[in-house]
Parts: sequence; C-alpha cells; structure tokens
Amino acid sequence: MAASDDLKRKILDQGGPPRHVAIIMDGNGRWARRRMLPRIMGHREGRKAVRRVVEAGADLGLEVLTLFTFSIENWQRPRDEVRSLMQYLEEVLESEFLDLEKNNIRLTSMGRLDILPERTRAALRETERRLAAQTGMVLNLAISYSGRAEIVDACRAVAREAAAGTLDPAALDEEALAQRLYLPQLGNVDLLIRTSGEQRISNFCLWQLAYAEIHLTDTLWPDFGKDDFHRAILDYQGRERRFGRVT
Repeated sequence: MAASDDLKRKILDQGGPPRHVAIIMDGNGRWARRRMLPRIMGHREGRKAVRRVVEAGADLGLEVLTLFTFSIENWQRPRDEVRSLMQYLEEVLESEFLDLEKNNIRLTSMGRLDILPERTRAALRETERRLAAQTGMVLNLAISYSGRAEIVDACRAVAREAAAGTLDPAALDEEALAQRLYLPQLGNVDLLIRTSGEQRISNFCLWQLAYAEIHLTDTLWPDFGKDDFHRAILDYQGRERRFGRVT
C-alpha cells in the first residue's frame, strides 16, 4: 500500500478530516531563488502543490479548503510580478476548470475583489458560475485579502445598517458580526497549515482562526505533497480541542 493510501486510511479510521482546512502557501519565491530562477517560476511550480492538495482534500471528503492566494499587502510587490501573477491566475482558472468539475469541487473567493484587474475578476466570477452547481468540497480562494480588512468591512456593514435603522447596535453580538464577514457560510477554520517554516498568520482569517489548530512545516510550498497534507491532518487529529474549557 502506498504511503498516501496508508495515511488516508489512518485519517478515516480516526474519524475523518476536520471540516475546514486553511493553508498559507508560503515559499514559492524561496524555492525559485534557491534554483536561481525567476520568482514567477516558483509560483508556477506551486500550482502543482495546489493540485495535489485539492485532490487530496476532495478525496478525504473535506468540506472546505481555503487557500491564501494573494493578500492585499501583495499589491505592494513589483508591478511586473503582480501583473504576471494576475495573468497566471487567469490561466489557472481556465486550465484547471475541468479537473475541478471532475472532482465535484465548487469554487468561491473572498477579499476586496473590486481591486482585481477587470479581466482577472471576470475570469474568477465566470469559473465560480460554471462550478456553482457542484456539491462536493468548496475550494475557497482568499484573493486581494486581509483579515483586518475583512473585519473592517464587516464593521462598515454594521454601521450602515445601524444608520439605516435596520440594526440595533445593542443587539450586536459575535454571531451577528460573523454573519457580516465575506463568506460566513464557510464557518470557522479548524486547521491552519503554513509552509516554509515561518511562524506567523500574516493577517489571514483573523476572526475564523480564533480556535484553529496550527500546523507548521519547513517544507516550501512547491514541495508540499499529499503525504505532507495527510500528516498535517493526522497531527490535528492528535490534538485535544478544548475551546477555553477544561477536559
């Protein structure tokens, strides 16, 4: 039996995967730099890791997989790199559609998407539309995303409703604010995986990560495979989640 199959069996024997896994896909640039290649080549190689993890997640019966694809802060990168990344995203949306459809995967996205180039935003929305009827795993892309910006946008929604008289500020609680986040139906993150050895959450899903388990690995994202993904989930299954309570 292959290692991946054995690890998958262990996960299923221990109750199955968490409901919602999120990944900070870090290390593309370093992967390319170590090989004296342009940074964009690291992103292109990272696409293979995305495919491996998406297929593994769908195969395990994961409900939601959120990938930190492009942050608001990433707009500050060199213009040529940003332009190449946007063009690359358009290519990926087109070329990966059939595989997503075959694996019964629905696509969603969250972030300040109005900042995206019109062509990129149109490609994203069209792919989401074509996969809207899928009933399997939700692949959620955090694009032009910032956890703080998401909370600010939720607060702005609350302020508008209060000003319009449709929301009593005294009635605002955590659940009411959570319902005004970008995609509240996806719920909280159970497991956060970060590659490349960095030990920070980088302004990602700040609200949704409140009680998430965190798995850190030194593996650079382009080298991250199914076995790495399975081991991260097994690590999660070995944790005791108390949510502030005692055992």
